[in-house]
Amino acid sequence: MVDAPRPRPARTVRLRPVDDAELQLRHRVVHGYRRAFRMAGEGPVLVLIHGIGDSSATWTELIPDLARTHTVIAPDLLGHGASDKPRADYSVAAYANGVRDLLTALGIESATLVGHSLGGGVAMQFAYQFPERTERLILVSAGGVGREVNPVLRLVSLPGAHLMLSTLRLPGMRLQVGLAARLMRLLDTDLGQDAPELLTLVDALPDETSRNAFIRTLRAVVDWRGQVVTMLDRCYLTEGMPTMLLWGDRDSVVPVRHAFGAHEAMPGSRLEIFEGAGHFPFHSDPARFVALVEEFTTGTDPADWSREHWRDLLCEGRPTAAGHPDDTRDRSRERDLREVSERSAT
Repeated sequence: MVDAPRPRPARTVRLRPVDDAELQLRHRVVHGYRRAFRMAGEGPVLVLIHGIGDSSATWTELIPDLARTHTVIAPDLLGHGASDKPRADYSVAAYANGVRDLLTALGIESATLVGHSLGGGVAMQFAYQFPERTERLILVSAGGVGREVNPVLRLVSLPGAHLMLSTLRLPGMRLQVGLAARLMRLLDTDLGQDAPELLTLVDALPDETSRNAFIRTLRAVVDWRGQVVTMLDRCYLTEGMPTMLLWGDRDSVVPVRHAFGAHEAMPGSRLEIFEGAGHFPFHSDPARFVALVEEFTTGTDPADWSREHWRDLLCEGRPTAAGHPDDTRDRSRERDLREVSERSAT
């Protein structure tokens, strides 16, 4: 069940203004590739990780408020935004490594990770690979929970996707996509809740290099049957790590029922649902989003990771329904987990 409704948290006192120059893109070369990022503010570190086809620009309206009380780092993942787009490994594990290496280059030892969509999967993978560097997890409409995903993404994962995406650059196509997006919004469809972001995605794929990177990233996590990676088989390892899940109840990309599944599987996690919001709840209600992040980071202690605790959790293993053979719900959950665990984000 979802946590009992809480009153919206009061905003943290703003410590200092953020200069516009701090919000500009910076660049750092790591492993020979130029990686773009935004960095602003002072205080405990927040790393904002965007979703597939997006960039750090998705956070720009939130960074000034968050940076009044935090050091905010928002990277453009490799293959996205202003970062290089090589023919490379675009798996969630590789992205987690890339986030670690950028933070290391910037002198950051540990941080609270805020991940949206694909970025949520990257944040969870980062916590799995580098728990000693993860203070908290904030997962926003995160991928990697169940198989279901929007059919459009499943379609783009098929052969011929390059040709399909290239048609978006034909004269007049953006206008047609814009009209379709507005119509979906007027009809009050779930996908229509994210109509502005659909247009942003079209603009984010201006050339073949960008489209190739997008398809390689998508195929690492989605195939014709849906999502092919999962975190459910190892999320018991988050025990003791403060974790908050934020989801829109009208998310047409990653259904809100995934939020409830993740909440149940992650010991001690907190779940907040944004009513009427789609896949981008931080765009739908930025004030509530910022307030929740500030309240969560100030109201919880960073994870106290220890090698011994990690080993004990790992050796004990994921809780199963083996001890409760008559529990139909547990048996159903085990079947679902086996189904989504055909491949995992190791």
